[in-house]
Amino acid sequence: MFGVKTVFGRATASQRQHAHRTLNRSLHTAKLHNPPHASVKAARFKSTSPAVPKSGHIEEGPNESLLFIDNILPLRLSFLLSLTTLPFFADPEKILQKLLKQLHDDQRIPAADPINIAERALPDSISLSVKQILPRLKEGGAYAKLLHDPKVSPSDIEAALQEYLEKTSPKPWFNPFRSVGSHLVRGRPWLEDLQRYPSQKLRVEFLPTGPGVEAAELPEETLYTLFRTYGKLGDIKPQPTGSKDLPKYATLYYGNVRDAIMAKNCMHGFVLPESEGGGKNGTVLKMVYEKRAKARFLRDWIMNHPRIVIPIVAAIVASVTVAVFDPVRTFFIKTHVTHTFHLTENKVYGWFRSQLTRANEILSFKRHDGENAGMSVVWDDRRGDIEQIRTWLMETADTFIVVQGPRGSGKKELVLDEALKGRRNTLHIDCKPIQEARGDSSTIFAAAREVGYRPVFSWMNTFSSMIDLAAQGTIGTKTGFSETLDSQLQKIWQNTTNALKELALEGRNKDNKDSELGDDEYQEAHPERRPVVVIDNFLHKSQESSIVYDKISEWAASLTTGNVAHVIFLTNDVSFSKSLSKALPDRVFRQVSLGDCSPEVAKRFVVNHLNTDAEEGSKGEKKSLPSETREDLGELDGCIDILGGRLTDLEFLARRIKTGETPNKAVQQIIDQSASEILKMYILDIGTSSSNGATRSWTPEQAWLLIKSLATTPSLRYNELLLSDTFKSSDGALLALEQFELITIVSQNGRPHSIKPGKPVYQAAFKQLVADRVLKARLDLAVLTQLIGIETKAIDKAEAELALLGGLPGQPREVKSRVMWLLAKMQASQGKVEGWEKEGKALKEVLAKEY
Repeated sequence: MFGVKTVFGRATASQRQHAHRTLNRSLHTAKLHNPPHASVKAARFKSTSPAVPKSGHIEEGPNESLLFIDNILPLRLSFLLSLTTLPFFADPEKILQKLLKQLHDDQRIPAADPINIAERALPDSISLSVKQILPRLKEGGAYAKLLHDPKVSPSDIEAALQEYLEKTSPKPWFNPFRSVGSHLVRGRPWLEDLQRYPSQKLRVEFLPTGPGVEAAELPEETLYTLFRTYGKLGDIKPQPTGSKDLPKYATLYYGNVRDAIMAKNCMHGFVLPESEGGGKNGTVLKMVYEKRAKARFLRDWIMNHPRIVIPIVAAIVASVTVAVFDPVRTFFIKTHVTHTFHLTENKVYGWFRSQLTRANEILSFKRHDGENAGMSVVWDDRRGDIEQIRTWLMETADTFIVVQGPRGSGKKELVLDEALKGRRNTLHIDCKPIQEARGDSSTIFAAAREVGYRPVFSWMNTFSSMIDLAAQGTIGTKTGFSETLDSQLQKIWQNTTNALKELALEGRNKDNKDSELGDDEYQEAHPERRPVVVIDNFLHKSQESSIVYDKISEWAASLTTGNVAHVIFLTNDVSFSKSLSKALPDRVFRQVSLGDCSPEVAKRFVVNHLNTDAEEGSKGEKKSLPSETREDLGELDGCIDILGGRLTDLEFLARRIKTGETPNKAVQQIIDQSASEILKMYILDIGTSSSNGATRSWTPEQAWLLIKSLATTPSLRYNELLLSDTFKSSDGALLALEQFELITIVSQNGRPHSIKPGKPVYQAAFKQLVADRVLKARLDLAVLTQLIGIETKAIDKAEAELALLGGLPGQPREVKSRVMWLLAKMQASQGKVEGWEKEGKALKEVLAKEY
């Protein structure tokens, strides 16, 4: 120990005054005998080189002492030194050293010069020669090598400096709350440039003074006496008991990182003698910074309580989503319903479109005039249905409006283009893309797109499911992050309901006579202001999955019963009431059934299509209409009898006639195409699934029996067909074939009555297929093979029962009638089998001789 110390290691005030007087007397004597050491400040600093010695140590000569001056550089500069590991950065230490040298040479800003700060930390009253100052950039201080008189002890210089610093308290510009500190370096500091940065935690290692010598493990009291001088110690932790780590060590925790820096720079390499507890041969103290583990109580609590934290996080995420995204989504749904951003609804666009020439109209998005002219005939014929729908929309009735008809009967055009013409708030939802979507994410995205629900994060459903699965494996329970398809669709429909309700109340103001009514009462009193929701392709592929249709029907029921909007369903399925009755079990639906056009309307439809191409001549005279000049139009009546009144077939016929084909040839092309479709979809495409991916519920033999029967008669008795062995009294195949539009089941008094072709043109196609001898022979043979198999099984069953009865003892009289009945049944079955085999033989001859 240098000088007289208190229990905390610092000299008392009287001791410092005595040391200061002794130092002054010694320095005064030194001045008289050593005149070169003048007290001229400019001569005090011989060198301020910031370069680190290559040896890493500062060598001290005779009459030289080493001081460490703290708080002359900001500690935050240390992070720049870490960039030296990056290849594309220049050496920041060299740059900082160059900057320090420039600041020292340029004295215009003395407060920014660390060397200037170090100068102010040394009193002018003490005549010392500072030979060298070595700044330590990452530790925010500097070493000062002093040359002093041999009669002055280093401890006296340290005491005088501390007294001076306590009086003047010089503070740097970057840290005005802490003054500059200075202590005598008692050890042998190591000036390394490693990636080791200051910390409040110091590791003190106890090393021997030489090889073969044992070092002493210092107790806490000795460490406290040595290191308390440099600042407040928070804790001293010795090496854990039983630890075999070498060398032995202890850990010091300082309250301030500046105190740890001072202790490390002053005590590193200090040899503690035996007299002070360093052991027989002394002990060398080696100081190393250690990163102090930060106390992360909140993070640890979160990680240790996932069952509490994860549901809270899920609730917060859900709340933020509702608060931030739901208003945005409601806004986009409203713009989708009101067609705000639709180009065709824009007034400016409408004006420019009206000013375009006929050539530009053809290139525009407007429907061709021929189509409009042809459809006007159909709308005139269906004016009663259109007016009926408009009337229902003006009434308050909490039920559905259902428009049912086969595909191609014009349901969508009837409702959207005619019944809702001029109505602004209309929402059209097509169930087809929603039902055909594969996977939950695709289904959610398709449903959101139909109502204008955005932004939609459909991929989050899969991501949340993965998180939920991982959490379930970790904590044993689900977190609630993932949501089912049911809940996701419910969110979309709920946001849509909110948007529709806002639109229904948009025209309400204080001046209205109904302003005092509540929202529900106002909506009930004004059905004409409610938006209209049109649900198209309802029950499309419903046999695959019904979850989408169940949610849509439930949502539609809430719209109608809540007086939020009118709902119109467009469907091809005649059994729609089964699905809709689940949502509204106590309501009678308002229904419009669309069928095929009458022959008169169908003919006018085709003729109007042909006449729209008439152009004016060069003198303004109109050319003759095609219906007046073409002689082959006399065939049109017979063609329409074959095609019937299905709009899609009539439009196809009109287009082919426009290309120059005769009506008979055009109809024959339609029949050929229909026959090919029937073969592919219902008969020849044999497998477990149909061409569109749906599971097949019928056999080719069942489809052929219907085709063969309907080729000779326009309708079949429903129950009579079920009596045939091919259908086995099961109507599952008939319902499936109706879904795929091969047949149409006509109902009467609420029960199936008769069976007709799915399209009028199908009867002609059926006749053409039956007229093909090879195809008929092949399929008839397949039907006979199936029937023979059925009767053979019946015979085998009868034979088994007869064998059982024959084994009874004594042949009881009571079983005689049963035996006779079984024998008669076997005889009848055998007769059928023989007759079918004869027919099969003839069919095989046809297959063998004809192509």
